Amino acid sequence: MKFCYALLGLAASFGTISARAQPPVAAPPDSSRLSAAALPSGPAAPFRPLRLLTSPAALRVGVPLTLIGVSYFGREQRLIREARLEIQEEAREQFPTFNTTLDDYTRRVPVVAAYALQLAGVKPARGLVPFTLIYLAAHHLNAGATSNLKRLCRAPRPDNPADFSSFPSGHTSEAFMTATLLHEQFGKTSPWISVGGYAMAAATGTMRVLHNKHWVTDVVAGAGVGFLSAEVAWRAYPYAARLLPTRLAHKLLLLPTYAPGGAVGLVLAVRPGR
Repeated sequence: MKFCYALLGLAASFGTISARAQPPVAAPPDSSRLSAAALPSGPAAPFRPLRLLTSPAALRVGVPLTLIGVSYFGREQRLIREARLEIQEEAREQFPTFNTTLDDYTRRVPVVAAYALQLAGVKPARGLVPFTLIYLAAHHLNAGATSNLKRLCRAPRPDNPADFSSFPSGHTSEAFMTATLLHEQFGKTSPWISVGGYAMAAATGTMRVLHNKHWVTDVVAGAGVGFLSAEVAWRAYPYAARLLPTRLAHKLLLLPTYAPGGAVGLVLAVRPGR
């Protein structure tokens, strides 16, 4: 039940934001001022729930939630349980010596690519500072959702039954979170950028299975969590930005940072007023 509450909370936040993003509908004129001849005589427009369910906003919520729910509750179903066991055994047979730490880096490649493309002059959907704020919000939301689901579900890992942190895959959720942000930032500029980002995210999830760290259901659920986290942060930003004082917004600076050992990062600073 706690698992359901966690998913509903994440979906509700996105659903509220999506509803607010819809353009306002003009109020109908006062019917008391209309003559009988001016009133429409035809039947009212039929209510079409199928069109509502297949709207972009509904699909953005419904598809990832379905993936997460089926992955979690389907673990105890015979068909899904046998399928994931077969996938795991097949992966171990085909790649018995697979051992890499590349998935620790590929999960962050899409967000690095987003900054690189913007610095190279590719037109983004949002500026550098807004994108950074969105990334930080999505990162914390995704990390919180993933860690809490791990704590609530307590699913054992395939390589270590004593480790109950398998569901969902944190590497995969972060990879799909960054890939979704890359898609939102540059998807309209070139669909191939989105394809590359999601291909990198899918490769990250695949490596987690080949490395025997996660079941395929963990990876599918992680993809759903990461996508939802990015969409919530991306669509909530315009409303959060309105709460930021104008003077403070003009004082925000995004600066590069360098650490010993060659580490490079970014820091968001506030420029003091004169």
